[in-house]
Amino acid sequence: MSAFGSTDLTRREALIRGLRLLSAGVVAGAALPDVASAQGPSFPKGAVIRTLFKDYAPEEFAGGATVFHEHTQLGTDFGDKFRAATNAVRAQNGLPPQPPPTPPSGPQPPDPRRDPKLMAEELNAARRDGIACLVDAGHPDMGRDIAFTRQAAMLSGLPVVAGAGFYSQPYYPKEIATMSEDDIVRALVQQVDEFPAGVFGEIGSWDEMTRDERKVFRAIGKAHVATNLSILTHTGIPGKAAIEQLDILEDAGVNPNRVVIGHLGNLIDPNVYVHKTICRRGAFVGFDRQGGPNDAADVPLVMALVDAGFADNVLLSADQSTGFGRTLTAFVPKLKAAGLSDTVLHKITVDNPRRFLACVPKRSRKR
Repeated sequence: MSAFGSTDLTRREALIRGLRLLSAGVVAGAALPDVASAQGPSFPKGAVIRTLFKDYAPEEFAGGATVFHEHTQLGTDFGDKFRAATNAVRAQNGLPPQPPPTPPSGPQPPDPRRDPKLMAEELNAARRDGIACLVDAGHPDMGRDIAFTRQAAMLSGLPVVAGAGFYSQPYYPKEIATMSEDDIVRALVQQVDEFPAGVFGEIGSWDEMTRDERKVFRAIGKAHVATNLSILTHTGIPGKAAIEQLDILEDAGVNPNRVVIGHLGNLIDPNVYVHKTICRRGAFVGFDRQGGPNDAADVPLVMALVDAGFADNVLLSADQSTGFGRTLTAFVPKLKAAGLSDTVLHKITVDNPRRFLACVPKRSRKR
């Protein structure tokens, strides 16, 4: 018999049913007082989650999970740039380069990142897996065409939040080097208005932060002050610049509770020192490569944060362009098997991302 009371449920179906029942405050067959009576998160008056087609009250996404870091589209050269940047960092740290990818053999299936109808099918599959809202954490320098993302979102009907920003040094347009911080702020605000965007990010650094990356982070902080949109970041492996990123944003006037420092599942530290430091300062810790074959190592990190009282600071996502629901269907069951309660899982998958994204926008929608 499954945890939700039926031998006929698959693991995926049981998980989705459980999330829906938790959202209603009921678990099949037995009351859980700490879920049923607990108040959901509170939001400021006028707070919204800004998606591509409308602004939603955060309460409207209480019935499913929100994944805070995914990608509906990346440029055709994105992977080559990523591998080159990764190997440059490895060389700086005395490590051998990663082996080149094995060329695919035989005919390949169509790529959803190039076909909005196929991407709409991926978004629909995410809804079936229990996703209520998805954040596309791309922007133009990563090769995302906002028209593509809008079309896929429209076809699927799944609410999609678009990110704005400049990614990291290997991807910056050459003009970044000569632009002032205020120039970059104006470019960011233009993206926010035109997409429209509901978050900044992902914005990042690859290893040690470069001068341009620090400049972009300061500009992101100023753009946040001008718009009130939250910020999600990219840290290189193993998250060397995580605390510096938060320092720069906080110095620019950003409240840490509006920031998620990303990819910290890459920082395998049994003491979770950096993770706890970020949580104590009020920011979110992003575990955003979840649902893949190597994510079991992240389970004790999440458990350690929860045990330390930081369940309110944990966010989960997959950072993928297909299989957006795998965080729920593959990683969340590992956390449950490790001992996380339904109450805590609901907080992490449903409540925390709404708290992160919800804001009272300082700029009205332009479209």
